[in-house]
Amino acid sequence: MDDEVYELVPGHPGKKIYTVSEVTRQVRLLLEDAFPFFWVAGEASNVRRPASGHLYFTLKDEGAQLSCVMFRGANQKLAFELEDGLEIICAGRMGVYEKSGAYQLYAEEIELRGKGALQLAFEQLKKKLAEEGLFDPAAKKPIPVYPSCIGVVTSQTGAALRDILNVLTRRVSDVHVIVRPVRVQGAGSAEEIAGAIDDLNRFGKVDVIIVGRGGGSIEDLWAFNEEVVARAIYASRIPVISAVGHEIDWTISDFAADLRAPTPSAAAELVSLGKEELVNRLRYGTEKLDSYISYMLEQLFQRIDEALARGGYSLMHTVELAGERLASLGGRLEALSPLGVLARGYTVTYNARGEAVKSAGDVAINEEILTHAAKGAFYSRVTRKDKKSNL
Repeated sequence: MDDEVYELVPGHPGKKIYTVSEVTRQVRLLLEDAFPFFWVAGEASNVRRPASGHLYFTLKDEGAQLSCVMFRGANQKLAFELEDGLEIICAGRMGVYEKSGAYQLYAEEIELRGKGALQLAFEQLKKKLAEEGLFDPAAKKPIPVYPSCIGVVTSQTGAALRDILNVLTRRVSDVHVIVRPVRVQGAGSAEEIAGAIDDLNRFGKVDVIIVGRGGGSIEDLWAFNEEVVARAIYASRIPVISAVGHEIDWTISDFAADLRAPTPSAAAELVSLGKEELVNRLRYGTEKLDSYISYMLEQLFQRIDEALARGGYSLMHTVELAGERLASLGGRLEALSPLGVLARGYTVTYNARGEAVKSAGDVAINEEILTHAAKGAFYSRVTRKDKKSNL
């Protein structure tokens, strides 16, 4: 502090009297000098994240507690969600919030303690992305069986790329491979992988993308557990195969991808049908199709036979009914037929104009008329007419 003297109270000359702000500022400077950057371990409690995005929590052990703040720009890089009860290690600097006079840790990094730290981060992110729908099977895009161009996102010097190229060279000869090299571990590698996926989508000439690397520890594979990679895979318009590590290794990218391959070599096999295998598949498919067609024809013929059997009985019954109706109509027509009338002793007479004679007025005296009887016909001449009938 400076040596300026304030004589604020009469009778007390030479007393150094400071303002509250001066004291607080001096405490802050002392703390910042004593703890410019350090690591401290403890249990997280009273964790809260207000709308500002800053992270506030208390770090405690069995004997004391320390207020902490982690500003939004720093806590967005956390690989896990800070929760009450987690054992953590914080790195940062000490300072004083002058408005309240409280000292606190300004955290810049937070790590989980113990063997399960990374596994916890994995499970938290997996749960979060699953709830958002990034792993939804309905969103998975089909993988082309025989692509003409394959994109590969991996290390240019790693074993994964050699394995993929060896499989493709052995199994197919007419496929194009576009390699987008990236770092597959270390700081910034996740962002490189996500950027490479975006680049291949903008390029737009690949049919499928293989994203992966060879085996390693969970720390080595961690880039494929980063949220930025999972979101890039989900947003890809091109189908993505995740091929990270060995068969026992699972990463967040495996869940986000359209298909998970146990190894990079297996991914290459999935997108490269060899000619012999293709012929075998075609032959097998042809045989199954022939068998299916034969089965369907047999079923169809059986249904036709059954229909004919049912139709034959129905047709006979219909004919019998039609015959009976026809006989009935025939009888009625016979009764109404002029021939039937003639057979009962009646005749039909036509005048010289060929008109049926219905009354005496239809003929004239001396007119020749024709009369039809049941058997035969005869001609006669009218000699007399009578307007009244004697019948």
